[in-house]
Amino acid sequence: MWHSKKLTEISSLDFYKIEKLRIDTFVVEQKRIFHDLDDNDLSAYHVYYKNEEDEVLAYARIFEHDGHVTFGRVVTTSASRGLGLGKELTQELIKVYKSKWPDKELIIEAQSYVKEFYQKNGFQTSGEIFILEGTEHIMMKYMEE
Repeated sequence: MWHSKKLTEISSLDFYKIEKLRIDTFVVEQKRIFHDLDDNDLSAYHVYYKNEEDEVLAYARIFEHDGHVTFGRVVTTSASRGLGLGKELTQELIKVYKSKWPDKELIIEAQSYVKEFYQKNGFQTSGEIFILEGTEHIMMKYMEE
């Protein structure tokens, strides 16, 4: 089941599962050294999928930043990759964006290796590749379908 909640609405157990998934992926798997928790967690909507066994299999956060909307910390468990959850997660994020910020632009800083994935989901590149938190990223803008 998909959930979209503010931090204060998430149970401590669910937040633990979300943060464990984020750290397992971004810090351990990708070998990136950075503060995973930041002030954006306080204002974001946390969008995540839990299966029947109450496991968090997909997650991202979406929030307003510098006059536009963005999302990040997009992750699926390694066991659930390739099953379409990333696409579903992106669709859920777009639903939240349209319902909460219909008059704002949606601009993301995507890791460069998933550029084609986002292009298939309505995003266009904007600018050149840059380094963020030790990883190549590219700005992408959602274009209304």
